[in-house]
Amino acid sequence: MSIPSADDTAIRRARRLLEPLVRYHRFTVQGIEHIPREGPCLVVVHHTLATYDGFLIGAAIYEHTGRIPVGLGDDRIFQLGPLGDLARAIGIVPASPTAGEAALRAGQVLCVAPGGMWEGLRGRDQRRQSRWENRRGFARLALRTGAPIVCAACPAGDDIYTVYPSRITDAVYRRSHWPVPLLRGRGPTLIPRAVKLTGYYAPPIVPPLYDPANEDAQIDALKAEAERSMAALLQRTDA
Repeated sequence: MSIPSADDTAIRRARRLLEPLVRYHRFTVQGIEHIPREGPCLVVVHHTLATYDGFLIGAAIYEHTGRIPVGLGDDRIFQLGPLGDLARAIGIVPASPTAGEAALRAGQVLCVAPGGMWEGLRGRDQRRQSRWENRRGFARLALRTGAPIVCAACPAGDDIYTVYPSRITDAVYRRSHWPVPLLRGRGPTLIPRAVKLTGYYAPPIVPPLYDPANEDAQIDALKAEAERSMAALLQRTDA
């Protein structure tokens, strides 16, 4: 399977769309040097309800390294008409192990959010936490391709909205994968709060030499190391 190249015109359009958010949130980055200038790299991103902080993290990779990341996106994105078309044009493809492996074996930067929107729907009592549960696919990809893992997060992204715990939200998402959150932003509105956002990139985690006979144990150990790396990022406050 080959991964289509991103469209330069669409990339420029996406950058223009993100620029107001960069200014609004005074977005900066730390640790971007951990993204290699060449070769495969698996960037594991924390998913907030706002979601767009993840796009800022990906856009910063392009701005600072010139590399256009490939993103694995939820199938729902591609059901949203023009938004789905733009997603494809800027390098987001439907999530699958095959697509992820193809990108990494082609030497590309691949961005994934293991927790998906389920992670974004965490209530306010679970801010600055990951919600990967038993999702190990990213660790399997890194192990099989030898790609280093770089965890990335905007810890303050969880402060853009207040998300209220809701059994209805959880039930609807588990049944249909459509997010129906109870939330608020500035005051009683849905306007995102103008919190300062810093995108942090952790030092790379280099997977061990792949041992097919010991794959499950290697995957579990790699996932645990990535979880520790992400947990450390989410405690960062020196924005």
